[in-house]
Amino acid sequence: MLNSTLPAKIGVKICGLTLPEQAIAIAQMGVGALGFITVPYSPRYVPVATIADICRRLPPAVLTVAVVANLDLDALAHLVTTTGVQALQLHGSESPDFCQRVREALPNIVLIKALRVRSAATLAEIPAYAPVVDRILLDAYHPQQLGGTGRSFDWGLLKNLRLPCPWWLAGGITPENCRQAIAQTQPQGIDLASGVESRPGVKDLGRVAALLSNLGINANRPPHPEAPHL
Repeated sequence: MLNSTLPAKIGVKICGLTLPEQAIAIAQMGVGALGFITVPYSPRYVPVATIADICRRLPPAVLTVAVVANLDLDALAHLVTTTGVQALQLHGSESPDFCQRVREALPNIVLIKALRVRSAATLAEIPAYAPVVDRILLDAYHPQQLGGTGRSFDWGLLKNLRLPCPWWLAGGITPENCRQAIAQTQPQGIDLASGVESRPGVKDLGRVAALLSNLGINANRPPHPEAPHL
């Protein structure tokens, strides 16, 4: 039987937000990191202007993350300047060398590298990234989608995983299985999108509250838990 004891403090990121009022409500509930998808073909894509509006309305303690894929340095710098995000999540095929260049060009940005886990061979790539990023995010592989699939990967691959930098788990995590996921893999944090949604880009705040409750985090639940009618 898995030990269900959770770490003293587990990080939580809710990703794929598209509605400003939901982002603000989720931050008020106690979630420490919010993610915004800038990849145009994603069903959770959100315009730069909306990200900037949300970032202006959030307290600095909430980590704002722009999720990108295969943008060049100039585009990344422009995105950071335009939106005011505090972190970049590189979710494409960015190399360790490119991550190092991002680190040098944007030294004040929290840099996250996402790896989509197909097999143990994916995990063998981590040591090359660990020295040049602030966090590794391990997500499920999908041949057509970069993330937000609602699928998990074989968490058994992560048994006894020890990394020289913080790492977070993504892919198929829900309020119902979050404790099992953490107990089995022992990450420093978890990242959810579809697991707390009513449809892509629209969060179910009741499920967010359930997630936080199951993690032992006292959520300050807002009075209107559902998304506004669109």
